[in-house]
Parts: sequence; structure tokens; C-alpha cells
Amino acid sequence: MMQKQDYDGPILEIDNLSISFFTRLGEIPAVMDFSCKVEKGKAVGLVGESGCGKSTVALGVMQDLGVNGKIVGGSIKFKGRDLNAMSDEELRDIRGSEIAMIYQEPMASLNPAMKISKQLMEVPMIHQGVNQKEAYDLALQVVTDVNLPDPERILSSYPHQLSGGQQQRIVIAMALMSKPSLLILDEPTTALDVTVEAGIVALVKELGEKYGTSMLFISHNLGLVLDTCDDICVMYSGEAVETGPIKEVFDKMRHPYTEALFRSIPLPGADKNARPLIAIPGNFPLPHERPNGCNFGPRCNYFAQGQCDKDVIDMAGVDVEHGHYSRCLKIEAIDWDAPLAAAVDTEVVEPGRTVLKVTNLRKYYEVAANALFGGGEKRVVKANETLSFEARESETLAIVGESGCGKSTLAKMLLGLETASDGTITLNGHDIESIGIQERNVETVSSIQMVFQNPFDTLNPSMTVGRQIVRALEVFGIGVGDEDRERRMLELLDLVKLPREFAKRKPRQLSGGQKQRVGIARAFAGDAQVVVADEPVSALDVSVQAAVTDLLMELQRKNKTTMLFISHDLSIVRYISDRVMVMYLGHVVEMGTTDQVFAPPYHPYTEALLSAVPIADTTVEREHIVLQGDIPSAVNPPSGCPFQTRCQHKDKVGNKCETEVPPLRLLADGHEMKCHLSDEFLDAMPPVIKLAQVS
Repeated sequence: MMQKQDYDGPILEIDNLSISFFTRLGEIPAVMDFSCKVEKGKAVGLVGESGCGKSTVALGVMQDLGVNGKIVGGSIKFKGRDLNAMSDEELRDIRGSEIAMIYQEPMASLNPAMKISKQLMEVPMIHQGVNQKEAYDLALQVVTDVNLPDPERILSSYPHQLSGGQQQRIVIAMALMSKPSLLILDEPTTALDVTVEAGIVALVKELGEKYGTSMLFISHNLGLVLDTCDDICVMYSGEAVETGPIKEVFDKMRHPYTEALFRSIPLPGADKNARPLIAIPGNFPLPHERPNGCNFGPRCNYFAQGQCDKDVIDMAGVDVEHGHYSRCLKIEAIDWDAPLAAAVDTEVVEPGRTVLKVTNLRKYYEVAANALFGGGEKRVVKANETLSFEARESETLAIVGESGCGKSTLAKMLLGLETASDGTITLNGHDIESIGIQERNVETVSSIQMVFQNPFDTLNPSMTVGRQIVRALEVFGIGVGDEDRERRMLELLDLVKLPREFAKRKPRQLSGGQKQRVGIARAFAGDAQVVVADEPVSALDVSVQAAVTDLLMELQRKNKTTMLFISHDLSIVRYISDRVMVMYLGHVVEMGTTDQVFAPPYHPYTEALLSAVPIADTTVEREHIVLQGDIPSAVNPPSGCPFQTRCQHKDKVGNKCETEVPPLRLLADGHEMKCHLSDEFLDAMPPVIKLAQVS
């Protein structure tokens, strides 16, 4: 067994690394000439779009590139030793002991048939040769360190008995069991709620400091990287294009791709009418279609023919003293402080008549106490409790809240996939709450459509794109024959800005953003009056998010559509919505215009949600409120206020929170809240997000 050595130099040194995959098509370069350094106790953020090579770098460090992958140039040194030159036995000693990796999907790292205690105890027993008692004590200590409630119960549980956030904490605990020198985190919070994400990020930072662990943090979320890292490396198409200290790169970015990434994310101050997001034009190049010279050239606003597409471009110093470098020939020529060219000013569309009205809507499910065998008494799951709201023509109403708060159940009732237990849903004056999808007439079905979260799951892989849109037109009874529908299908492709030749393609030939556009074309095929968009951009890259968000708003303006935008990403919500409805455990706890909900006074839950949103702006100050515990079960909700078990201000009220459900009170015109806090306390609430004063 190899003893851990103290080492004062950089923990990880990647120098001119090139990784290729060898397939039937020949050699496909995935990473080229990549250099990066992780100093002792520091965290480096690796950012860029999907397919840019971030995870390939991580797998290269782990020496886990599979049978097709190979390091074809450069070196990866861990504590001064070249990993590529190590034997399998030496690598086995280092993996899990000195270098640990946390993956995006926690269940992929956990064995569903083994108790948590056994999975955690394996690590020190294999790597440190400790006995069972010592291993259990260590597991108990680490589970306590990752802030899990009732550690002994957690250790005796199986993975499926834990929530997603708890599973991810266990994976972090497992990675930290042997106190590794380097921790690689590959999108560790993508699948988690924003409040759980805030807790995990705070935990990783705290444990990194406690154990002196160095980190390589892979993410496409620039705000998250700003919160967690000391240095940043921006990747594009297999290359590092800008590296340096995080504040230096955020404040003085010197690569057009870094600048383009920032312009496509909804930072505070972005406005869908006055200051719209700017999507990056064109598409990410496939590895065998990379251009000559600068890889970003075909999508760059500053591209110069004969200069940028001539030779291989090397990293150049921006501020060598601080370690800031950029792979751009025009660092000096570009005016980086130039104001944004005014985008096309879009007219503000005033909301019209009420299209959708929901009154005292409830949805209860009866489940058997013994779900496996159906025996025992019945228990009630209260998925939605007395929801009331209106949505008007041309309006975007955002519905926000954590997983399990009832957002998707509400969407299912609107679409007729579920029928309500009580209350009414009125669409254009007609009650539809008790009419299931099978009984709904074509007009109702085409009037209320949905854009789903995952574009991969909603398209038929064996049908062409054109056929799938034509099929929707047939179902909605639109067009008077095949020719008419074919013409309308091509117009819909134009509408969602997809080339007409895509009609002949199968879904597998499309990128994620292109698939989502097909989903949107299908939703708008029947001139939908109400579109329910369920996390429509969360599975997409930031650069694609801007284009898809923009498209949804353009279609809304054109068709006067009412949009219900379900999301837990409050940055997008602030940018796209006119009004916001905050849900918690089936209740609407706050509702108002976007400006009202994003400024004090807040419901304590809204306050925590806002504080959890990572913002990629060094000038923004924000409160950090990490909610304790998980969202309670809808089978056994808490008494009184649904939020009282996690509320940060409960001590200001007394035991009323535990016994009485707060009434819905009107704070200002259209601003409603369910909370027992006094008017004086609410009026004195400070803002969670403070924007820098522009002089």
C-alpha cells in the first residue's frame, strides 16, 4: 500500500495534453494542447458547452478513457508524477485514495443493493486496510460532516430510501472518506434543486478547506464556478481558450467566446424587452469539422479572414503576472469595454383578457400504506392545496419551487393527464378540470400544449422530424390534405428557425437545442393559446438556452400565447416572466409581479430561493441562506404552515406557525403571501441581491 506523501508543488499539472478517440471513422481529437494547473488547496473551474472536452480531461486525469480513448500528447502530473507512466497497480492505489471523482448523477455511483454503511466502509478498508469498527466510525464521522440528519439511520438505509440531495451528499462523503488530495467534481449539482445545490456547494467549499483538498470543478454554470473556485479555465471545442484567476477573467475577459457566454446568460439587469440576451450564432463544430485557425472563428463577431483562419493559434499572455492567458490574436485590437450594440427593440406587449382561470384547485392521491402488496389502510398524498390564479393573453406566469412542490401535478391537471379532486380550471370560459385528455375535444387539446424538459424523451426516434410535426397537425385537424399539412410543417420549421431540410432528419441527427425547437414547433402547431413550458431550457447549454428562450418569447408575441413557465432557475424566471407564483408543498406561498417577488418583502421561502441562485457577476452581493433539511413528504405534511420545519424566521412568530396555516394576505396591488410574519418585520426585510451602483 502506497503511503500518502506531503507535496508542496502543484497537486495537478496538465501540460499540452491531447486526447483522441479511435473509431471506425479514424482518429477523432477530443482535447488538443490543453494546459491547466491546480495548486495545493485551490479550486479550478472548468467551463464550456457540452462536447467541449471538459469531462474528457477529467477522465484523462483518472486514466479512465476506455478502450477507444488515448492520450496522444502532453502529460498529466499528479504531485509531480506522470500518471500516464504509472502501472495499473499504482493507479489503483491512487484512485479513490489520492484522487476521487464525484459524478453528475449520484445513483450512477451508488450500488442499489448495498446499504450506505457498507458502501462507505469499503473505501478505508480497501485503501487504508482499517478494520470494520474503525471503518464504521469513520463513515459515521463523514456522514455527520456532510450535514445529513440522523447519521445512524442514513447508514442503515439503501440508496433508494434517500432523496437526490441526500444521495449526492453520500457520494461526496464516499469521495472524502480517504481524505484525497484532489477531488474532481463533474457537474455535481445539475440534477438537484437550487436550494439543495446551495447546500452542496457550501458543503464542498467548507470540506475542501477542512481537509485541504484541491478541486477541479467541471460545470457549465458560471455563477456556481464564481461561488466555488479560485481560478477558471474556459474551454471551447477541445481547447482552453481563456485561463486565469476567477475575478480577473470575469472582470476583464479577453476572449470572444468568454464574452459571448456571458452575453447569453440572464444576469441581473437583463430585460426581455429593453436588454435581451444575445445567443451565440451558429453551432458548435463537430470534432472532424473543426475550422482552420481559431475554432471559434465561424461564430465570432470579431473574425478576420486571412488572419484568424490561417495558422494554429497559441495561448497569449493578457496579464502574465496574474496568470491570465487567452487564445486570441485580436486581444489588443478589440474594444472590450464597448457598449453592446442595441438589439432590436421589442415592443412591450400588454397582457389581454383572462384565458385561464384556476380556483381553489386541489389534487389528492390515495395510496395504499403498503405500496408493494396494496394492503393496509389508505393514506392521502396532498399534491396540490387550494391553488387559485389567473393567466392572461400574451402573459408569462412563472411557477417556481423545489421538486415535490406540486408544479408538475398542476401541469398534468391543466393538460388533462390528471383530473382535479376539487376546484375549477376554466379555459376560455369552459370548465375542464374533470375532463381527462381522452374525453377532451380537439379544440381543447390544441389550445393547451406542453413543451417538456427533456427534448430527447419526447420525440419518436424512428420518425423523421417533418413526420412528427405533420402528425401533430393531423391530430389537431389542421390542413385540408397532405400537401397543405406539408406546407404548414415547413412554415413551422421556419418559425422555430430550423432549416427546412431538417424535415427529413431523424432526432438522433439533431443537437439538444435543435430537438427542443422541434418540440416547440409541435406545441405551436395547433395555434395553442396556452403553452405549459416545463423546465424547457434546463437540459440545454447556456448558449443554447438564450436562443430557445428568445424563440419562445418571439412566438408568444406573434401568437399572443399565454405561457406558464415552470422552472427552478430564478435567473431565467426574472428575465422571462411577467408574474411569478412560488409553490411549496402544494401551496402557493407567494404571488405577484416579477418586480414584487424579486424585491423585499419576501416570503421566507422565496428569500431562501433567491439567495440560493448563483450569479455570474463579481459586483453582485447576495445573502447566503442555506435551508436545513429536505422538503417534507406530501403524505405526512407538517402541521400549520407548510414551510415551518425549515423556516429561518420562525422564531420571530412563536408557535402559531406550528398550529395554523397562514391566511393568504394582500401586501400590495397583486402581491399576495401566505405567512404569519408581522407587517413591521416584512417591511424591514433587506434585499437578498444587491446590485452594484452604476456611477
